[in-house]
Amino acid sequence: MSLLTTIRKNIPPVHREGYPFIAIAAVITLALLMVSTFFGMLALGLTIWTALFFRDPARVTPLRDGLVVSPADGVISQITMALPPRELDLSDVPLLRVSVFMNVFNVHVNRAPVSGRIERIAYKAGIFLNADLDKASEDNERNGLIFRTSYGPVGCVQIAGLIARRIVSFVREGEELGAGERFGLIRFGSRVDVYLPAGTRLLVAEGQLATAGETVIADFSAQGGRETAFRVS
Repeated sequence: MSLLTTIRKNIPPVHREGYPFIAIAAVITLALLMVSTFFGMLALGLTIWTALFFRDPARVTPLRDGLVVSPADGVISQITMALPPRELDLSDVPLLRVSVFMNVFNVHVNRAPVSGRIERIAYKAGIFLNADLDKASEDNERNGLIFRTSYGPVGCVQIAGLIARRIVSFVREGEELGAGERFGLIRFGSRVDVYLPAGTRLLVAEGQLATAGETVIADFSAQGGRETAFRVS
């Protein structure tokens, strides 16, 4: 195996959204190294961290009909019944909400929790509380999507956190996405909420670690033992 192949296999690619930040950090590092080895090495560490933050590894998504996968890497921070954001016009009664909290060391590329058409995208400006707080769902800057599926609409809301100041969307209303496909990114620590239709069978618990596009968090179908395909993306 060649050195280049080994590097490609063990070091995940960086998402293009990270290129400007990595370039800025690299320039600062070079400038500091010319005047101070100590501060230059600190800047080098920051540059490496920036590259890791924007990493975008491939994921293997189970494709069986009815499965809901995690939209984000992180910890299942809360499972509760809650009203979806008003701007989504998703439901006027509480729905099952699964929240995934991402710290600054997690992969921050977000992936579709289900296969379906993006029926609505609604952005709302807000403040920047710690994304792990329950009130962050109401007060923080956020970007919500509704996925239309054969089992009913599924809401997915990106929430900016205390450090995060930018929610990036890769998709538009009307697009068809498969479960596990990339739909957005949040910079520097944040949270993603998934709102599920009534009767959904939950398969995770609070405190569990989740991997975007791979960890199955719920199942719309009550039938078991069905064949499951996988997609690498």
